[in-house]
Amino acid sequence: MGETNDGGTGETAAGTVERALRAALSSDTDTGASLLAADPAADAELRRRGEGYVRLAWERGWQPADVVRMVRRDLEETHVRLVAELIGAETGRYERLPRRWSEQLAELTAPAAGTGRPERRPDRFSYATSVLELYLLLARLPAIEPVGPVPGTPVHLPPADAAGEPRMLTRIRALLAKAEATGYPQEAEALTAKAQELMARHSIDEALLADRAHSGDVPGACRIGVDAPYETAKAILLDAVASANRCRAVWNSAFGFSTVVGFEPDLAAVELLHTSLLVQGTAAMTRAEADQRAAGRRRTKTFRQSFLLAYAHRVGERLAAATEQATGQATAEADGGGGALLPVLAARDVAVTDHVDRMFPETVATRVRGVTDAEGWTQGTSAADRAQVPGAGGAVEARSQRR
Repeated sequence: MGETNDGGTGETAAGTVERALRAALSSDTDTGASLLAADPAADAELRRRGEGYVRLAWERGWQPADVVRMVRRDLEETHVRLVAELIGAETGRYERLPRRWSEQLAELTAPAAGTGRPERRPDRFSYATSVLELYLLLARLPAIEPVGPVPGTPVHLPPADAAGEPRMLTRIRALLAKAEATGYPQEAEALTAKAQELMARHSIDEALLADRAHSGDVPGACRIGVDAPYETAKAILLDAVASANRCRAVWNSAFGFSTVVGFEPDLAAVELLHTSLLVQGTAAMTRAEADQRAAGRRRTKTFRQSFLLAYAHRVGERLAAATEQATGQATAEADGGGGALLPVLAARDVAVTDHVDRMFPETVATRVRGVTDAEGWTQGTSAADRAQVPGAGGAVEARSQRR
């Protein structure tokens, strides 16, 4: 039996929500919001519909961080809070979550720094308007390439998801955190180089272990946000880090993320190193701008863009060289000449390439134009040299989806 509204008309709460949604879809959000504001009995049904839209987003290939990124880009912080509540309610019903989902939810629910003033509660009409705007965005999210199973479905999760982060990654994370925090470039350089060395050796050890155990290990994928401004440079930096760690990155500029394909230990390394290098590069750019201003030279968006492009390009060269060196050392140690290692690494490279080709049958190389500030390029190259971190993809380009 349906729930009646307070107006005594016999209309169910579901009917009110349905009429409001139809009005919003017809570009008449005000009418839809008025219907909802006048019917408090419809609130529970409205919430249930929202959780259903979130679940639909999962089924279309989206993950929590992806959805929040789109909401933050196209709407306002009020909508971000609303979608965070819906995501928390929907995922709270799942018995288990993949590790990356748990990490995304933890970041989503982390308390943000406030102003100290209590948040003003919106009136019912304003609240209903925000809800309808959010639901319209969620309903219109297209299907994208999935990067893992949808939580709540009966699938097997790998032991690593249940056991937590490997000890080696915890050590690497600590090294990178110190590199970001130190005020001494030489110390940051040494810490980051050590982290990359550990990443390369960890990747090789995991590859050999999987081969000896005949584990049937296969590539997976994850998505990493590539946010404006200067998203092209950031995508190139991510491509460099991915290539250095035996992964492939495909940039979706329309939705603000890159999909990274690789084996799980390598994906984890990419996530850690890319985040750290982006922090270090942004800090170096800020210092370079301050030096330019102190010298009486005003720098603009072209300086920052050129700086980050040069930083990404040079870091890519250094990462590629470091990875090659680490692989060479490991090859020399394995069976006196790499007889066991080289075929294993080659097979994994082929598997990653095949997985990318299946996920993205059409990609296009996006070549960068408009590097117009020579000083920005010089400063960015110098900053990358100081960061002295290793990774791949020398050319200034990124692979992106054909849309």
